[in-house]
Amino acid sequence: MAGPAIRRARARRLAPPEPSDTLSPVIRSQVRDHVAEVVIDNPPVNALPVKGWFELADTIRAHGRDAQVHALIVSANPELRAFQAGVDIKELAADPTNQSLIGVNRGCWETFAAVYDCEVPVIAAVHGYCLGGGIGIAGNADIVVAADDATFGLPEVDRGALGAATHLARLVPYHKMRAMFLTGSSVTAAELLAFGTVERVVPRAQLLDTARELAQVIAAKSPLVIRRAKESLNAIDPVDVKRSYRFEQGFTFELNLWGDSDELRQAFVEKRDADVGRPDGAGS
Repeated sequence: MAGPAIRRARARRLAPPEPSDTLSPVIRSQVRDHVAEVVIDNPPVNALPVKGWFELADTIRAHGRDAQVHALIVSANPELRAFQAGVDIKELAADPTNQSLIGVNRGCWETFAAVYDCEVPVIAAVHGYCLGGGIGIAGNADIVVAADDATFGLPEVDRGALGAATHLARLVPYHKMRAMFLTGSSVTAAELLAFGTVERVVPRAQLLDTARELAQVIAAKSPLVIRRAKESLNAIDPVDVKRSYRFEQGFTFELNLWGDSDELRQAFVEKRDADVGRPDGAGS
């Protein structure tokens, strides 16, 4: 059994970084007519730091537990270029320890789980870029509405990380998901509308009103019935999305041990090609 000193050291390594008072809030929320509206607002593209992921998860969970909330919308500041563009790569690249990597992985897991487990239906209102963590949010939402300028993708393999293929598979057909994941390609909102995984595609200026319209249809129904309906739908899902995503995350840690993740993240920050070639086949 590990001694107290070892346990304290492990706790320090596993705990997410302490919140910084110098950071401005990146998550805003309000309740209108029994509908909670959660807004991601972290310019320029809503890439979230560790603290932001935990704030988003906590905000969604708090509104879901509120008996006066009948539906929830997750959206982004419409003036920004993205709905959500994943994790803050610069934060990870600047951290010489594994603390930020562990924190952001746990934060993403918590956020995606909060969306999925939210007691009330969650509507994702997506505009601009929806990448990485944005896919996790949209893929776990109950309904997705999108602006006609929205694009969806997972550039994870180009950033030295793996994950959210679980959620992308809820938005596109299986082999399309594999092609997108392996090539880093993206799809448009119009394509997802054709797949039937986006409910409506509208001009960006109409996006939030469209999400509110759908939310009000749900909010007008019996709150008890809607909450049980959400619970029953989760219970019959063919894939345990939380367990599946956690399994994917394990491969990110493996890549980090190899060193490829560090090089890919640093290359992204420095805007250069990454040196990750292994002609000897190492790591296969």
